Amino acid sequence: MAEFVKDVMTPGVVAVRPDASLVEAARLMRSQNIGDVVVAEGQEVVGVLTDRDIAVRAVAEGLDPLTVGAGSVCTPDPLVVAPDDPVPAAVALMREHAVRRLPVVENGLPVGMVSLGDLAEAQEPASPLADISRAEPDARDTRNVRGIPGVPGGTPPPPV
Repeated sequence: MAEFVKDVMTPGVVAVRPDASLVEAARLMRSQNIGDVVVAEGQEVVGVLTDRDIAVRAVAEGLDPLTVGAGSVCTPDPLVVAPDDPVPAAVALMREHAVRRLPVVENGLPVGMVSLGDLAEAQEPASPLADISRAEPDARDTRNVRGIPGVPGGTPPPPV
């Protein structure tokens, strides 16, 4: 069983500036096949933006994702862990604060992300969550948009 966060984290960070549009952030998530990005001011982590944040805090509120910046809908000042933190400490932090992802920061710089799925794979590899976390996306993945009217790559919308 993994002992430290560095043993289970996903190394590297996908980040956007606070003024990056939600469309830019969403496209980055799609291209990287991820559900979150770090919002960073220079090298400092100032927030975490998830695909759910975009849907619930922006689109559902009628905000324009082309003009709204990531910094205005992200979770600000996120909890973070260090690579040398024990895995049980990360689990406890996630449980206590009901979060699914934590940026991993070393010497003030983001170096990775650790997710609920990463921890499930490390602590209980036979669990359903670990199994789901290891699965590759399939044809039902939301990137498969052929045939959906009005979606880039789909069929054109009907004439008005």
